[in-house]
Amino acid sequence: MKIAVLSGKGGTGKTLVSVNMAAAARKAVYIDCDVEEPNGHLFFKPTKFEGEDIAIKIPFVNPALCTGCRKCVDFCKFSALAYIGKKLIIFDEVCHSCGGCVLLCPEKALSEKDKKIGEIRKGISENVTVISGFLNPGEASGIPIIKKELSSVAEGEGLTLIDCPPGSACIAMESIRDADYCILVAEPTLFGVHNLGMVYELVNLFHKPHGVVLNKCLEGENPSEQFCIEHHINILGKIPFDHEIGTLNSNALILVREKEKYREIFFPLLLKAVEEVAREKAFNS
Repeated sequence: MKIAVLSGKGGTGKTLVSVNMAAAARKAVYIDCDVEEPNGHLFFKPTKFEGEDIAIKIPFVNPALCTGCRKCVDFCKFSALAYIGKKLIIFDEVCHSCGGCVLLCPEKALSEKDKKIGEIRKGISENVTVISGFLNPGEASGIPIIKKELSSVAEGEGLTLIDCPPGSACIAMESIRDADYCILVAEPTLFGVHNLGMVYELVNLFHKPHGVVLNKCLEGENPSEQFCIEHHINILGKIPFDHEIGTLNSNALILVREKEKYREIFFPLLLKAVEEVAREKAFNS
């Protein structure tokens, strides 16, 4: 069972929710797909680390075979190749590793080599297996790392919480592609409604069953709650605006492991999400 947690921007509480739901479970896998700024490991502080380098294929040229036909240059939509001064230049930083230039080259002057773009680290934190992806600064895309993270969890391994990248770009799409259920985390502001709307469109585009967790809630008007009511979105629960939550979270402490009162917030959220997945699977069977 794979539950993805996402939000329209950073700082909404996506990691807060996914980390504490994973810790509240009897046993879980936590995958940090926010590979540009992973921080789940700071809370879990996992041990028994295993690391794996992640590489992509990039082209390199044999100058003796290159005739300067420029077919590869014209083909590349990312401007990763240029022919200057009778020399083919490859800009690794913007190459998207599609392999098209290698296939297209009539002289077979282009071939491929590995380039490390980041790594995956896997460890254990009490009841949680922690998998974190780290993209090297300046790389074009973290999708290869996200794919490897998600594929490292065997089918039937149990509950998996996916901490998605913020926003609704392609890396967020990749993170929810195989999810059974999506939890959208939103703040109770007009700006929060805008960001909630972004990820709401995304999960509907992928036809993913979903519910909302409202974070930093105060008494009074809650525009994000009103958005959910108007769009008939299931509200799984509310997390109050609480200075102690902010203090514990800023010190990279997992709330449910610190105080029972926070377990009473996050464990019911987990149960509701699991029940929603079961209900959806029963409906589709």
